[in-house]
Amino acid sequence: MSSLLPSHQRTKLDPSSDRLFYELPRFVTHVDDGFIQKLTALYQERLQPGSRILDLMSSWISHLPEIDFAWVEGHGMNDQELAKNPRLNHYFVQNLNENQTLPLADNSFDAVLIAVSVQYLEYPERIFAELHRILKPGGIVIASFSNRMFYQKAIAAWRDGNETQRVELVKRYFRAVPGFSSPEVIAQQSAVPVMLQLLGMGGGDPFYAVMAERMVSLVNPKASESSPSA
Repeated sequence: MSSLLPSHQRTKLDPSSDRLFYELPRFVTHVDDGFIQKLTALYQERLQPGSRILDLMSSWISHLPEIDFAWVEGHGMNDQELAKNPRLNHYFVQNLNENQTLPLADNSFDAVLIAVSVQYLEYPERIFAELHRILKPGGIVIASFSNRMFYQKAIAAWRDGNETQRVELVKRYFRAVPGFSSPEVIAQQSAVPVMLQLLGMGGGDPFYAVMAERMVSLVNPKASESSPSA
């Protein structure tokens, strides 16, 4: 797989291990209520009852709708946060910037969710390749984000871009992996300029979601082998 980002675009202002940064739990939400409502509504629309869900880079809350899923697997960086999450059937802690191989079986999930965390991945093409591997054919990845971040832990490619460029960046993550469908984008920008938002003058968090599915192969090797020759 070709390199998606040059090395300087993968760097962080705080180069120390993410394990240290996430060592203490943070029982807070990192986006506003409006964003959370939009995300839960999107999950309600796109996720099916009885599905197996992977909540990647999760925390103490998953923002899932009241749907009866078969299994919700959680992943994150803080054991205490994940242990408090009532929607998780099981979870594991792993630093994806040190180890990109997920301890999960091929074709084992119907959906992967990445909520307000994609900006911290140093090797996104490797992670998205893993997501393709563990998804069932037709399974979906939903990566959502706003304009908030831990600035010192976001990669340079994310820090240096504007909101439109960040959407394009996540689309590139999907396109770097053969077998994902063309990315679909939901973009609901705030009507209030960012500087005024920082001064507490309202407007609400912008909402972005980039989604793609693992494509279903149309080739049936057995059928080809059994076809009579001309």
